[in-house]
Amino acid sequence: MIEIGPLRPGDRAAWEALARGYKRFYRAEVPDEGYEEMWRRLRRGDEVHAVGARVDGELAGIAHYLFHATCWAADSCYLQDLYVAEAARGRGAARALIERVAEAARERGAPGCTG
Repeated sequence: MIEIGPLRPGDRAAWEALARGYKRFYRAEVPDEGYEEMWRRLRRGDEVHAVGARVDGELAGIAHYLFHATCWAADSCYLQDLYVAEAARGRGAARALIERVAEAARERGAPGCTG
């Protein structure tokens, strides 16, 4: 079973492992302090947002997103990062994360979500 919801304070280590997996996939280097700063920003929830996918109770996927103005809309949703642990792939976690971000966009009145 897949559960989609906000990240919890106790998710810090699992979130970082997933975030590092995402960055490794794109061959992007982030210093250790970059992960700490991103976690603080996500916990504040005023600038960037995150949802997690729990598979069998364990955090197995993440999606980071933000809202911003575009030329044609005052508020648009941008899905920045999406990553599911290899062991949890093929079970619908990525689709469920995308759907939850799209739902957040609708709740905010954003005309769509890009990424």
